[in-house]
Amino acid sequence: IVIYTRELLAPVMFAGSFASILPLAAVGALVLSFLRVSPHANAVTETDTSDARPLAEIVTQPRFVAALFCTVGSYALMSFVMTGAPLAMVGCGLSEDDATLGISWHVMAMFGPSFFTGALIHRFGAERIVAIGLVLLIGCAAVALSGLALWQFWTALILLGLGWNFGFIGATAMVAASYRPSEKSKVQGFHDFVLFGSVAFSSLMSGAIYNAWGWTMLNWIVFPVVALCFVALGTLKFVGAPKS
Repeated sequence: IVIYTRELLAPVMFAGSFASILPLAAVGALVLSFLRVSPHANAVTETDTSDARPLAEIVTQPRFVAALFCTVGSYALMSFVMTGAPLAMVGCGLSEDDATLGISWHVMAMFGPSFFTGALIHRFGAERIVAIGLVLLIGCAAVALSGLALWQFWTALILLGLGWNFGFIGATAMVAASYRPSEKSKVQGFHDFVLFGSVAFSSLMSGAIYNAWGWTMLNWIVFPVVALCFVALGTLKFVGAPKS
């Protein structure tokens, strides 16, 4: 869509692409209007008689802390690298069409595996799936640092999408396993506030770091962040937290 609409409102480049969001959003709203959710779908079951714990007690559990590190790490890194990738591709002399198609492959890699990620989590455990996602993020950075050819950009973006899918979805499963049904609203609210605040910050910093130090530095930053996530996962083994 971007390729065919970017000059639609010339001379303002990409204004047509942003305008094309309006009909797409309208179609999405129409589809969602047919969704019917049971009024009891989000209700706490009557069998849950346990008192909700204080938020501070829940979010200081080793399992929740590890999960938060991994959700924030995987999502923030995805946003961080994805934001800088099109700038780097065009800056290296590749076309805007190449950059657009690279992001398209990336988005498909982000959401395509979701058809079976849940089954993999159920079979192998959330921690293993998160670890695989983190390894894929390392692979993304390694490929990106290996060169500036089109295939390297596209491969890195595909690995980035796959790493986000396994890392983020696996970590959110860990978050969901860290609280009781009566606690989910406040815990998810806290988690999402930290998560999306971090993602917004990473997106802002991506452009600044790319402008100051370039594409190479963007990818080197992946390694210490992933290392912190692995350390957080590793602590669960020593504290004896149950696996999901």
